[in-house]
Amino acid sequence: MKPRDNLIRAKQFQLEDARRRLAQIEVMVGELMRMAGELDQQIDVEEKKRGVTDPEHFAYPTFARAARQRRDNLLASVDGLAGQRAQAADAVAAAEADLATVVQKAERADERLVTARVSTLGGRAPARAAAAQISR
Repeated sequence: MKPRDNLIRAKQFQLEDARRRLAQIEVMVGELMRMAGELDQQIDVEEKKRGVTDPEHFAYPTFARAARQRRDNLLASVDGLAGQRAQAADAVAAAEADLATVVQKAERADERLVTARVSTLGGRAPARAAAAQISR
């Protein structure tokens, strides 16, 4: 195994890890948004049941007040995750660029090696045979 193969594997692992983190953040955001939506529905039901929709009113339901606070906290968490999501997306883009660079350098090195082998054989062997010898 060539050292550059290890480097390529390491870069692939970094890319997969960055993608996994981004996916986890997106799942968390989706879950928090779903929970906030459910709380909105519960707040609406409670307000309709009691007939009071003003949170500042003295008769506003305690459950609706607590659910409203919880929903606001969830939405604040979603806002916080938006920054993390942007960082994770940047990390994915950087990992993709790193992997592409390493793969491109490895391909160029392989091409130079094939060219060098063919020239040392005096041009007698076709490039395919030289490539087969290199892979051995």
